[in-house]
Amino acid sequence: MAFTVAIIGRPNVGKSTLFNRLVGRRLALVDDEPGVTRDRREGEGRLGDLSFKLIDTAGLEQARDESLSARMQAQTAAAIAQADAVFFLVDARAGAIPDDRSFADLVRKSGKPAILVANKSEGRGGAAGALEAYALGLGEPVAISAEHGEGLADLYEALRAALPAATEPAEPDAPVATATDDKPIRIAVVGRPNTGKSTLINRLLGDERLLTGPEPGITRDAIAVDLHWHDRDFRIHDTAGLRRRARITEKLEKLSVADTLAAIRFAEVVIVLIDSQTPFEEQDTRIVDLVEREGRAIVVGINKWDLVKPPPGALSRLRAETDRLLPQIKGVPVVTLSAYTGAGLDRLMAAVVEAYAVWNRRVPTAALNRFLSQAVSANPPPAAGGRRPRLDYITQPKARPPTFVLFSSRAAALAETYRRYLVNSLREAFALPGTPIRLTLRSKPNPYANRKRRR
Repeated sequence: MAFTVAIIGRPNVGKSTLFNRLVGRRLALVDDEPGVTRDRREGEGRLGDLSFKLIDTAGLEQARDESLSARMQAQTAAAIAQADAVFFLVDARAGAIPDDRSFADLVRKSGKPAILVANKSEGRGGAAGALEAYALGLGEPVAISAEHGEGLADLYEALRAALPAATEPAEPDAPVATATDDKPIRIAVVGRPNTGKSTLINRLLGDERLLTGPEPGITRDAIAVDLHWHDRDFRIHDTAGLRRRARITEKLEKLSVADTLAAIRFAEVVIVLIDSQTPFEEQDTRIVDLVEREGRAIVVGINKWDLVKPPPGALSRLRAETDRLLPQIKGVPVVTLSAYTGAGLDRLMAAVVEAYAVWNRRVPTAALNRFLSQAVSANPPPAAGGRRPRLDYITQPKARPPTFVLFSSRAAALAETYRRYLVNSLREAFALPGTPIRLTLRSKPNPYANRKRRR
């Protein structure tokens, strides 16, 4: 991607729809409600043989200083400054309105090549409205329908004309960059609304990349950004705050929650951010349980530590309380931090790297079976129906998370309490703190079963 294009315009003109169309998948949330997009989202766009970085932005609105709309507009201004060219979208069905003219001046002042795009141009009403866009003084409008994929060939030609040098085909002998084997660790930051998720990522980046503020629920899309921290690469997703399911009634919030769940499934390590002023509310434990069920490595971050005055020994008690409330991930890393001041960020990222290593850990089969023999000797499985299940063999078929298969003479008869005993013993014996552990029980085939049937 040799160049960058930002998509800007008023709310509800179809910016996110065009973004999704050009990146080839539904990355940005789309809804009929105006103002869905708030943060700027990046993706790899394609038009014909052109590949480029594409930035979706919040809708431009007239705004007061320090308001949420003003902060959203600042994010759009940052996208324009980052871009090599701008797609300025207008709604062809509405025609050019005063706000379009005001923001067209903003684009002209930026000095960036601008392509005027009249979206929603399908039908007679759209065609007539596209002609009105000439009055904006940004040249001939390109009539498209982002929803139906119409007019993209004309948009391709306009982009080639706006950036002739950047869109020139590469020379055949030009060196091609090769991918490295060191892939970034994928992280999702999740938690209740207003726990400081966006503030944390901005502090890690050293830039106001994500929209923040005192209002809960600012983040809607799961926004991914690249982070280089102490010689390691990370791909980190900011997500919308997760409220209790019973409180989620609006369609848009449901879409945001679905986007957050997708980010968790994409992640390798999930930072569950908890507000130190109201730690471990029921929703916090629900979120951790959700992440554990998805099988992701977990780090618990206790944010806003600068706002509390912890007594001596508070951190030890906090870790003990974490193990009590979250026994399924006993030993999970608990890191106190302040996203506002930056305190504790080195500890947090070190915990992420360690949790990732534990999540990938493999145990040799020989060591596992020595462990099994010792565990059974120390605490034999309880008898069921007058017979004690025999535990024959254990192996680890995969990691990410560590997954073990235990073969037994009567797998179905093994008590759940004994299964938990084995999981906790595996965690202690092979240094697997805090990571989800999967233990599958399988009955060992009876070699005499076929002989009995033949008789």
